[in-house]
Amino acid sequence: MLARLVLLVVLCTVSVARGGDTWPQFRGPDGQGHSDSTGLPLQWSETDHVAWMTEIPGQGWSSPVVSGNQVWMTTATEKGCSLRAICVDRATGRLIHDLEIFHREKPLEIHATNSFASPTPILEGQRVYVHFGTMGTACLDTKTGQVVWQSKELQWDHQVGPGSSPTIYEDLLLFNCDGIDVQYGAALNKHTGALVWKTNRSGVIDKDPDRKKAFTTPFVIDDGQRKLAIMTAAEWVYACDPRTGEEIWNVKHPGFSVAPRPVFGHGLIFVCTGYMLPELFAIRPEGKGDVSETNVAWKTGKGVPAKPSPLLVGDELYLLSDAGVITCYDAKTGKAHYRQRVGGDFSASPIAADGRIYCCAEDGRTIVFAPGKKYQELAVNQLPGRFMASPAAAGRSLFLRTDSRLYRIEE
Repeated sequence: MLARLVLLVVLCTVSVARGGDTWPQFRGPDGQGHSDSTGLPLQWSETDHVAWMTEIPGQGWSSPVVSGNQVWMTTATEKGCSLRAICVDRATGRLIHDLEIFHREKPLEIHATNSFASPTPILEGQRVYVHFGTMGTACLDTKTGQVVWQSKELQWDHQVGPGSSPTIYEDLLLFNCDGIDVQYGAALNKHTGALVWKTNRSGVIDKDPDRKKAFTTPFVIDDGQRKLAIMTAAEWVYACDPRTGEEIWNVKHPGFSVAPRPVFGHGLIFVCTGYMLPELFAIRPEGKGDVSETNVAWKTGKGVPAKPSPLLVGDELYLLSDAGVITCYDAKTGKAHYRQRVGGDFSASPIAADGRIYCCAEDGRTIVFAPGKKYQELAVNQLPGRFMASPAAAGRSLFLRTDSRLYRIEE
């Protein structure tokens, strides 16, 4: 009886950690692309299984975040001068809020493949946190849309536009700030926006400034001994104390402009190294100082994405390359189970929900396949427009953002 009770507690804890009815941040409740949603659609089109479709003004690659009866995202209008927070009604798709958060007389320069509103918001309670990189961060009341606080404390030159989303840890918002000029990690108080800590990157980068930038999102893990904020920067992976910013260890890697968010499982942190021949490192999280020579359990350069984040499901690690190749590895050993070309270009990160894996391509396709050591395609679905934002799963619905619309897909 006691064993059954313990198992029930464990299962309930996992359910709370992931959640089936919310998608509150980039890559979902656990930050690793998983949802406990069930009854999700397998097949759809523009005219089939669309509960609603809403035109989203402006342009932004931020993913939709979902909680209660609200879906939030960010966008930019006026050619990047007006930076805005958008909220739609989850049940109907009706636009509830279209709020200008920051206004610039002259927009920053961005890369042709980026947007002015690429970082994904975070929902927590009655607060939504929106971030536009060096252009500013703000906290809003989700009921009224009123600004609780704004901050432009964090300044760096990301050169090609913002990309890194914030992460919540206890009372803090954690940020990666890796530009061509300065590189550091930081934390703001989530209640006030005040700076709590700022830690300059310790690793030396003996390259031109363009090779010093990165765009990944912090990820907090519990390795059983301590909490670590994993911050992937150009040429280095850092593990910091999330409360203080103290650097605990680092690992050298060969890349820059890193975008994929790390994932964690089986005692390993899986990190993609970004541009210049991307590699994946499987890193053990113990130790202190430079652990580059001791803590890399395995690595590979085959099928590694520069933009989509990796996805860990059970013992299998899935990589979706920018060029449309899915590679499945044994997460513990690095053994490749298969490589499958699905074609097209990919920027959005895959998600796992309802016993399936969903991958959204830039040409408007969503490829659905089954987890496992052999590739089994379940469906290919087409919508008009371009997928740059990663999908969200909440309740019995998928929330898919194209370059101009938000769809709620449901059976």
